[in-house]
Amino acid sequence: MRIIVSAIWAFLLSFLVTYVLSNMAGESFEIGSVLILAVIFLVAIIALGEGGLRQKSE
Repeated sequence: MRIIVSAIWAFLLSFLVTYVLSNMAGESFEIGSVLILAVIFLVAIIALGEGGLRQKSE
């Protein structure tokens, strides 16, 4: 469930970032760049959540 919610948030945030940056640059909006950025966000979230930021139980 964590990964599904993370994937949804990664897609929404990458959609927002790509839309704003493409409008600021005056270029056309492309869904392919949204998907690429969403995958990058999702991999970073999973890597940090599973290993990087996990608290060690003593």
